[in-house]
Amino acid sequence: MILDPSRTGTVAFGPFETWYRVTGDLDGGSIPLIVLHGGPGAAHNYLLRIADLAATGRPVIHYDQLGCGRSTHLRDRGVDFWTVELFLDELDNLIDALGIERYHVLGQSWGGMLAAEFATRRLPGLQSLVLSNSPASMDLWVAEADRLRQDLPPAVRDALDRHEANGTTDDAEYLAATQVFYDRHVCRVVPNPPEVVATMEQTNDDPTVYHTMNGPNEFYCIGSLRTWSIVDRLGEIDAPTLLISGRYDEATPATVQPYFDHIADVRWEIFDESSHMPFVEEPQRYLDVVGAFLAGHE
Repeated sequence: MILDPSRTGTVAFGPFETWYRVTGDLDGGSIPLIVLHGGPGAAHNYLLRIADLAATGRPVIHYDQLGCGRSTHLRDRGVDFWTVELFLDELDNLIDALGIERYHVLGQSWGGMLAAEFATRRLPGLQSLVLSNSPASMDLWVAEADRLRQDLPPAVRDALDRHEANGTTDDAEYLAATQVFYDRHVCRVVPNPPEVVATMEQTNDDPTVYHTMNGPNEFYCIGSLRTWSIVDRLGEIDAPTLLISGRYDEATPATVQPYFDHIADVRWEIFDESSHMPFVEEPQRYLDVVGAFLAGHE
């Protein structure tokens, strides 16, 4: 089940627009949850099952970050434009526009990286933080992706290596090999649910942000985020924090461990039947774990 939105709209972000979706009543009393999607550039769709937390009375806010989904697309902008600071500014702007004084933040994958950056600023409105399937540094992410690649069938590894060396990562053989990795470590529900397919389709339609900041896929990371790390700043996060990862996750325990080691108030839940999308792979447990954590930090 995915609950219908109570309202949708856009807010001005400079000359651009950020699209948002609210499920539940922002004036209902419970502190809202703001959901930050991954990618970068993957849009909100694949995270829509989290909207079902609104059935407990908690409003849930999804939004499409600039450059994807229903927000303003900017296919002509380059690496200097697409920065972490841009997306932090956009989140600040959305919170202000919606008039929210207190809030929880859940970030998934890249969204968790952004959420961690947001939390280092110790803004008084932030009640708690959920970092779902997110690495603490791209060096760790790439090292673990390389390790996971070694467990793929030899023919798949060969196709990946050959096309990356030749610069032909848009070749059908390469894309098929990529899907083998995705079915193991990104979403183990095959075929993928409609909301996941919708996100993949919109990313393929406009990969500007994803290709600029990340690269052609989840494990070949050659974009501007390649040197990103928050490890040496994690002590600045003072919000109660829930870490979530899957047993088969591309965000392996090694990529998540620094959060657990350096955030003062932290707990970690590993989903045994999941990879990178436990909200799809074990949805009821995910909602139960996140819902209970948020309720404990009102």
